[in-house]
Amino acid sequence: MEARLATGFWVQAYRLRLEMAMIPCYVTARGDDTAGAVLVKVATLDGNATAYERRTTMEGRQWMVLAEGPERDVDASIARQRGFDPDLWVIELEDAQGRTLLDEPGLE
Repeated sequence: MEARLATGFWVQAYRLRLEMAMIPCYVTARGDDTAGAVLVKVATLDGNATAYERRTTMEGRQWMVLAEGPERDVDASIARQRGFDPDLWVIELEDAQGRTLLDEPGLE
């Protein structure tokens, strides 16, 4: 059985990595500290954004695109997800290059 990190601890570690890379980030919705799911939204500062969610697939856990396009549409998609899951964390990043660091080891 795979041990999982408590969500609140994972969020703290992720924010630290983002700060070290000088990527502004904000927790816009705080979910369950122990087992809440996480959505990561990156705004590219041109009116567009992408939201990522972690899914379990045949290859294991990985980050996949939930929504992308105009930022208002991505925000609407995130709002719908929050309506389904009030324990959901939402972390918003601002990066013109669209960097999230989610592909780095330890963040899957």
